[in-house]
Amino acid sequence: MGEVIQILILGLALGGVFALMGSGLSLVFGVMRIVNLAHPALIIGGAYVAYWGFRLYGIDPLVMLPVSVVILAATGIILYKLVFEREAQAATYSEMTVLLTFAIAMIVEGGLGTAFSNTQRVTSPDYATDAIFIGDVFIPTGQLYAGIVSLVIIVGLALFLKYSHFGYAIRATTQNREAAALLGVNVNRVSMVSFAIGLGLAGAAGALVSFVFSFFPAKHWEWIAILMSLVVLGGMGSILGTVVAAFLLSVIAAFVGAWVGATWSTLTFFLALFVILIVRPEGLFGEKPELAS
Repeated sequence: MGEVIQILILGLALGGVFALMGSGLSLVFGVMRIVNLAHPALIIGGAYVAYWGFRLYGIDPLVMLPVSVVILAATGIILYKLVFEREAQAATYSEMTVLLTFAIAMIVEGGLGTAFSNTQRVTSPDYATDAIFIGDVFIPTGQLYAGIVSLVIIVGLALFLKYSHFGYAIRATTQNREAAALLGVNVNRVSMVSFAIGLGLAGAAGALVSFVFSFFPAKHWEWIAILMSLVVLGGMGSILGTVVAAFLLSVIAAFVGAWVGATWSTLTFFLALFVILIVRPEGLFGEKPELAS
């Protein structure tokens, strides 16, 4: 029983981080129908912001988190204005964004690799290697802090979307862009701010990732399938679904890694993506598309 509890704790702690990593991706797809393949690469960018803040000035990555958020959110506004705004009305917009974001991911990876090399890095505050012991069970302090901060941010996002005036506009645009525009919602402004929020969440996730995982510029290719499995399983565009999927798959992966082998742990996410696309493409919380009459 102690082993089961230990594995469950580790899975839940990482689930919070994965939930935050996937939330920005889900938000951007829900509002703009952008399949942002560059999202994990931008998370790496946020991780470098936290890493160099700690390395050069000794600033805790949790303190650097707002800095990563602001930098990545500003990057989101610039990318939206330069790349995505002009083509938003195109019939093939979603398909086109796959290629655009793939190109952005390659550019970000190349830029980070040129600036910082492909050396593995990790931010190392004291709590990153500490643990809290409760009997025979231990809770890694770094993962605990990252999980708690992730949940706080996600809850804050949920409250913003549910109760703020702008949150209403985002939800309306997510449900039906044309109807929202007819009701007076500035869909272009909502899209820009949502893209900035989505990348801001990537920056926040990057600051947490910097001390939970080791990272390097090409690491994002390992994460894209993991994040897509969360978003697809939860339902494309559903933040709640992404959070549920993150905890579910993280716990399952933790048990698979402990009982079958570490190399099979990541395969859990890939297999889940494969199965959900065959069995229930709309995901757990997604809406089933209506058949054309």
